[in-house]
Amino acid sequence: MESPKQSNVSFFQMPLHYPRYTEKDYQEMPEWKLDGLLKEYGLPTHGDLAYKREFAMGAFLWPKFPINSKSSA
Repeated sequence: MESPKQSNVSFFQMPLHYPRYTEKDYQEMPEWKLDGLLKEYGLPTHGDLAYKREFAMGAFLWPKFPINSKSSA
């Protein structure tokens, strides 16, 4: 079987642990740390610091859904 290097095929491997940062953590995270985190997950690291923070929060934080006490059954 051919190795990925020989066949010029690249593979994405999901890291074992999903990042556990809060929105505040991302807002305070230095650029070098954001770059490392994005690279670890195979995501782009271009753009300014504000763009990288927004991108990381969009990629790694769950959206905030309003909690509704009434169910629509």
